[in-house]
Amino acid sequence: MKVEVLDSLEAVGPGAWDALVAGARLRSPFLAWTWQREWARVFADGQRIEVRRVVDAGGRLVALLPLHAEAPGRLALLGGADVSDYLDLIALEGREEEAWSALLHGRAADHAVWTLHAVPAASPTVRALPGLADGAGLAVDTALEERCPVLDLPGSWDAYVASLSGKHRHEMTRKLRRFAREEPAGRAVCVEGGAVEGRLGEFLDLHRRSRTGKARFMDARMERFFRAAIPALASRGAARLWFLDLPGGPVAAFVTLEWDGVVGLYNSGFRPERASLSPGLVLLAHLVRDAIARGRRRFDFLRGEERYKFEFGPVPEDVYAVTVRPAS
Repeated sequence: MKVEVLDSLEAVGPGAWDALVAGARLRSPFLAWTWQREWARVFADGQRIEVRRVVDAGGRLVALLPLHAEAPGRLALLGGADVSDYLDLIALEGREEEAWSALLHGRAADHAVWTLHAVPAASPTVRALPGLADGAGLAVDTALEERCPVLDLPGSWDAYVASLSGKHRHEMTRKLRRFAREEPAGRAVCVEGGAVEGRLGEFLDLHRRSRTGKARFMDARMERFFRAAIPALASRGAARLWFLDLPGGPVAAFVTLEWDGVVGLYNSGFRPERASLSPGLVLLAHLVRDAIARGRRRFDFLRGEERYKFEFGPVPEDVYAVTVRPAS
């Protein structure tokens, strides 16, 4: 295995990058060229980029470890813990351990700490990396960082509703009926492809209105990232916008991401003055129903254990922060 250190994503190129993601165990949009490139442009501007490229003896690209210098002596995965829900070494499925072994032994005089956020618990990075690091004279620390509630989807909406606890089934049914009764003109609208850019501003407005913390989150840099990344992913069928539209305008909105039969609930917004109608829950029920109708196998609520997510019956899955450092 040969390890090369490149100073830009462009040195890899979008074709090779996305081909590698397509062959990886984790194929989420957070690892795709579009997401990583736009994140680096907005949030790592002026920082040193180090993309470690691993190729085998036949010259085949086996892995990429895209890092940026977040502080002196500390490199972190591109993507950011506040923006990307799942990150990891991008490696061909089944070759993660040999790629990591090459990366660890190829560090040479590099004494920097590597920080990897948002790594799924099932990843070889969590399971195998500590043992591999020990053999290379390094140390690895793993810490639970977050949990993602995930729902395995049945074959029909009726089967899904029947699987809910009596309390959650009753509450969902009651809120859906109430909304239909009080807002008969309301409808859930899915925006796809090139139409996403035209309604993204409405989503951003609802997002900022939702609560103070979201207004702080959606600052100028974050808006710039959203306006670049979400339409680009939508053009490839990997992102959608959903609105709960009323005659006076939308009262709830979601951004969803899609990969490998999974629908991911990435971000949301709603009108607080209409909270009594539970517009977020009503729209979310439409999203789950649509995912089932389209034969998707999982609905991933992504990071965060907010109470409303568990009304839909998901099971939390662990996500880790992994740190590679010189052995003390």
